[in-house]
Amino acid sequence: MQRSYRGQRRRQSRIGILAIFLICALVVGACFVRTRSLQKKNDQLQVSEHVLEQQLSDANRKTVELEELEKYMQTKKYIEDEAKSKLGLVYPDEIVIKPREKE
Repeated sequence: MQRSYRGQRRRQSRIGILAIFLICALVVGACFVRTRSLQKKNDQLQVSEHVLEQQLSDANRKTVELEELEKYMQTKKYIEDEAKSKLGLVYPDEIVIKPREKE
């Protein structure tokens, strides 16, 4: 009677150890899968960050260009250039020389 009890207890002990081992293997596997997915997401976010930094740099450069254009548009030189190019106006003491148009 005691022998069957010991054998049964040994079998239960082996099954328990095997169950604990399988649970640990599943936890390690789940951690590995999650780590891989997080690494992929991190790589995607780094690419996205680089693109956004480039866009920010372009926007800052464009802002500077627009500020310079705004300053230029407030000068007398800008008004003169626009009057000459769009309206064809000249100062009274200026002589305008235009090239002949080829026939």
